[in-house]
Amino acid sequence: MKVGIIGSTGYAGAEIVRLLYGHPDAEIVWYGSRSYIDKKFSEVFGNMFQLVTDLCRGEDIEELARQADVIFTATPQGYCATLVSEEVLSQTKIIDLSADFRIKDVGIYEKWYGIKHASPEYIEEAVYGLCEVNRDKVRDARLIANPGCYPTCSFLSVYPLLKEGIIDKNTIIIDAKSGVSGAGRGAKVNNLYCEVNESIKAYGVAKHRHTPEIEEQLSYAAEEDVLISFTPHLVPMNRGILVTAYASLNKKITEDEARAIYYKYYDDEFFVRVLEKGICPETRWVEGSNFADVNVVIDERTNRAVMMGAIDNVVKGAAGQAVQNMNIMFGLREETGLNFAPMFP
Repeated sequence: MKVGIIGSTGYAGAEIVRLLYGHPDAEIVWYGSRSYIDKKFSEVFGNMFQLVTDLCRGEDIEELARQADVIFTATPQGYCATLVSEEVLSQTKIIDLSADFRIKDVGIYEKWYGIKHASPEYIEEAVYGLCEVNRDKVRDARLIANPGCYPTCSFLSVYPLLKEGIIDKNTIIIDAKSGVSGAGRGAKVNNLYCEVNESIKAYGVAKHRHTPEIEEQLSYAAEEDVLISFTPHLVPMNRGILVTAYASLNKKITEDEARAIYYKYYDDEFFVRVLEKGICPETRWVEGSNFADVNVVIDERTNRAVMMGAIDNVVKGAAGQAVQNMNIMFGLREETGLNFAPMFP
């Protein structure tokens, strides 16, 4: 497959490059970058020295569509929507890592992201690329909305018990923590080393942009509207997301019964690992990988389920899931190019 990447010099774009370097069925033909045109990709990311010799190019989507079988757009919110057209989609497939096509209600998108959608006519067609739930739709798609990092980890953590009606959908609280790479590669004072080291903070409280995305996907699972409390936190590490979610139980259930539900949904999912009883997910055990580790504890004292998950925000939360979607779209094994163990330390 011929692959093009627009936004190849951001964290997610660079991770796609790293993953596809070891992919047996993909060849990158276009390293798109607005900031580094005509500069060697390996000069921007020294880890790819002597591995990638290509120069960064611009963002000519029409020319790229003629050359590539699939295009990854790892770009800021609002940009991909300006690129999509019938001419482009008639020649290639697009996997968009921004939020432009994730939310089906354009009014909600514009409210939470504060921008006008440039191509709302493609929102309905776009498939939400959460592979473990939507793979049948992904197979035939030409436009994929790659899920956000927080939504991926939140959904996979909560989904089994919500789908089975075990938890009260009106009581879901999601506490999430992310490494600094989740904020992107752009220079921001709040992300400087001295600003984040030896500290942890909540941000986007009651207004984080991933809230409606999580709610929409959980609503599909519950088959009725779901409203959540979602609070993200910034922690001083490079990669990783940890989610701890709480919800009241609708019925009495033992921990073994709850864990059996997780196995029911994830036993055949290569990239979702249900941990052994009593083991809590840790970001260090998924770092650099496309795995999502999940588990559940039943707190009988408070009649609540405590649902937990951990992913690498740059891999399963972005680039890895995008490659997983690409594999499904082109009829490959989902693990192709992604079948490697997490790195430690």
